[in-house]
Amino acid sequence: MGKTRKTSPLLVAQISDLHLFADDRRDLLGWNTWESLEKTLQQLESSSPHPDLILLTGDLAQDESEAAYLKILQRFVTLGIPTYWLPGNHDRVSAMERVLDRPPVFTDKTIDKGNWKFLLLNTHVPGEVYGALSEESLEWLDAELSQVPVDRPTLIAMHHPPFWVDSPWLDRSGLQNTEAFLSIVDRYSQVQLVLVGHVHQEFECVRQDVTYLSTPSTCIQFMPKSSNFALDDAQPGFRLLHLHPDGRFDTVVERVCFDQQLNLAAQGY
Repeated sequence: MGKTRKTSPLLVAQISDLHLFADDRRDLLGWNTWESLEKTLQQLESSSPHPDLILLTGDLAQDESEAAYLKILQRFVTLGIPTYWLPGNHDRVSAMERVLDRPPVFTDKTIDKGNWKFLLLNTHVPGEVYGALSEESLEWLDAELSQVPVDRPTLIAMHHPPFWVDSPWLDRSGLQNTEAFLSIVDRYSQVQLVLVGHVHQEFECVRQDVTYLSTPSTCIQFMPKSSNFALDDAQPGFRLLHLHPDGRFDTVVERVCFDQQLNLAAQGY
């Protein structure tokens, strides 16, 4: 008898809330976001094995400029790792679509990799900090999930969280039509994971066997469980996920050592 070949899990890196500028000398509340991203990517490049794919879960360019997105494209192209993105509230979707479309950076919002299905959602609401899913997006999600075999694990990614993180100021800017989203997800047992950005911190909760995860920003971190805007002194980070073919997963948040002088008295960003 021949040996049964063991299938390796997919390795996925979630990188979120980069808040980059076209001018790489600019900072966000005393934090040089390009320097901290570079530290993050160097740590990712030095790891072994490299991720099979990267998910960028929003707020890529703080200044929403095409020049910033072009620099982002150029840096991620050098990684040579398939990279997929979705917008956050600080992004300009039209500019992203024009610029972030050169392999290995792709505009695809439905991805088949290994035994997993990935669905990327746009929660961007022009001019607003909070997020919402349009009727079109909700219908698309329902249609996509209805085509996924029940034995094929599925991961959904979006920027705004459909859950509270116990920080009232942040929770007001989450996904506004959470019930409409959950009413779809709850019907499909294929969904194993929902990944989000926006909250600049590590968080985890479970609803009906679906695990919902947020990840730290590659720059500033928000103070957990704060009533008002407050910054944490935690290091920037990213999330790694090992996705097994049968739907099991293992995940860890990697922190990046980076010394910056934060403007902790800042009242907004």
